[in-house]
Amino acid sequence: MRAIEITRPGGPEVLAIASLPVPLPKTNEVLIKVAAAGINRPDILQRKGKYPAPPGASPLPGLEVAGTIADKGGAVKDWRPGDAVVALTNGGGYAEFVAVPAGQVLPLPAGYSMIEGAALPETLFTIQQTLLDRAQLQSGQNVLVHGGAGGIGAAALQLARLKGAIPFATVSTRAKADYAITMGARTGILYPEEDFVGAIKELTNGRGADIIVDIVGGDYLGRNLSALASDGTIIQLALLGGAKAQINLASLLVKSATLFGSTLRAQPEGVKATIASHLREQVWPAIASAKFIKPRIRTFALADASRAHAAMDEPEHFGKIVLCT
Repeated sequence: MRAIEITRPGGPEVLAIASLPVPLPKTNEVLIKVAAAGINRPDILQRKGKYPAPPGASPLPGLEVAGTIADKGGAVKDWRPGDAVVALTNGGGYAEFVAVPAGQVLPLPAGYSMIEGAALPETLFTIQQTLLDRAQLQSGQNVLVHGGAGGIGAAALQLARLKGAIPFATVSTRAKADYAITMGARTGILYPEEDFVGAIKELTNGRGADIIVDIVGGDYLGRNLSALASDGTIIQLALLGGAKAQINLASLLVKSATLFGSTLRAQPEGVKATIASHLREQVWPAIASAKFIKPRIRTFALADASRAHAAMDEPEHFGKIVLCT
């Protein structure tokens, strides 16, 4: 099969097409013939040598795919060859075939192309696990999403909207603000031009955000605490602004705040299977009924993975990028 390898840590140019054996599914796995594979920030970090694959996982990049079941292990009962599916992989999605634990597979939603389906799993698994399952998002809560025009941000806006919460987004440009609004944001806060702390306080009549979804880290932590409502929660999903932060812990105490972080790839298969079941129960019906808005998607051929990564590195990028096999 054709697959994309990371030849060494570095820029987009280190991605190269290779000819590799088709993986054999283990007893609890399915083999998916990949039609399309989504690109996500963890792939960029892996390419740079900053996010190595967990032990036992494929060293190839690619955490989400859409395609058809080609084969399955002996313990798999729920899927048959030919089924159209999407899946959260443990790596290896940038290829013509990938083996995936059966619990991480979901049916391709009705009305979705393979390209559209490939843009769903990684972001939705992440937000289901954190915003819905752990933070226990409730209807009517104010949710501030940093980077609301990205894949993770748009997924958070969508699920917040579907749950009856009130989502707000921080973005860098007017075009990204407009996109975030189409994804469900009440408004887009242009952080280069205005202080998001003051903006969210004004937009919520002084209350602040009940939940903040952050991909920045660094000095955003202290500002997030200032923007947080009493008994609020900060979800830390990435560290684009740096891993070190200094805060006044008194503000954490006074607000009875909760701060937690999460990474998805290293989670055990059982945890990922539970997230998949929650998505199937809570989100898949909304996707099938067209209540979920399809994200903006740019496509590249599998062999053009380096160009796709370069496009994702561009500051003006927003939405999702998908490779087509």
